[in-house]
Amino acid sequence: MVDPDSGSLIGYVVRILKGRDAGQYAVIIEHINDRIVLIADGEKKRFDQPKKKNTRHLEICSYVSPEVRDSLLQTGRVTNGKLRYALNKFRSEYLIEEKGDDLNGERRCN
Repeated sequence: MVDPDSGSLIGYVVRILKGRDAGQYAVIIEHINDRIVLIADGEKKRFDQPKKKNTRHLEICSYVSPEVRDSLLQTGRVTNGKLRYALNKFRSEYLIEEKGDDLNGERRCN
């Protein structure tokens, strides 16, 4: 897991731990302060209306989407399609299915 206090978190994939979207994945698109970030997934939460979340309510994965990060740092914007692509790529390549009684086959990030 990544330390939320270490530099910019833009482009990191996160798993939402609290709230109605718990268990879903999103990408950090803006780092407001040391505790608050804006996240979007390109579907329910689009780039133009991101969700404000406390970093304590997120599991920050070690995967950074280079496409999203580069686009945000260069232009300040990213398309919703690029967010969806980044999350689909993350899900297919980096999620592992953990077995165990307490996990019920839940997928977790490395």
